[in-house]
Amino acid sequence: ILNALYRQNTAYRQVTSKVEGIKHPYLNVGRIEGGTNTNVVPGKVVFKLDRRMIPEENPVEVEAAIRRVIDEAAAGFEGIRVEVRRLLLANAMTPLAGNRPLVDAIQRHAEAVFGERPPAVGTPLYTDVRLYVERGIPGVIYGAGPRTVLESHAKRADERVELEDLRRTTKVIARALHDLLAG
Repeated sequence: ILNALYRQNTAYRQVTSKVEGIKHPYLNVGRIEGGTNTNVVPGKVVFKLDRRMIPEENPVEVEAAIRRVIDEAAAGFEGIRVEVRRLLLANAMTPLAGNRPLVDAIQRHAEAVFGERPPAVGTPLYTDVRLYVERGIPGVIYGAGPRTVLESHAKRADERVELEDLRRTTKVIARALHDLLAG
């Protein structure tokens, strides 16, 4: 089943997003549990997977496809019973036209504070901002620290941010909000 799921990543590379900064969907199995010892075939194995979507994908269709892959992979083996439980079904965040004033304000003040203008690009990160955007409320993802998950060591024991970056980013957000609220 794991091999079948990871083979999907090859197919996912052919599905590209029109949103700059987001390349393609991907799948990762982040947790596997099962067995009692190295010399005993496990009676039960549980794994959790994360399937990152691009904005153009439909989450219901994505879930159905994953379920098919799992069912087809297990079908060839006698005695395997599969149960799939959804932990979360979420839409990918999509750009809104109403985001422009917020993006412009952040870019303007980031350039003034950091000396460079951050690009307005999408990211495959999962954040609660998507909940606002789904309801038509403008929102962007902007924060302190390195620009990529890899550089920031996100989701790892050594995840970090420089305090000076945090201080300057706070200044960017405060200035942007001041401009937007001043009207």
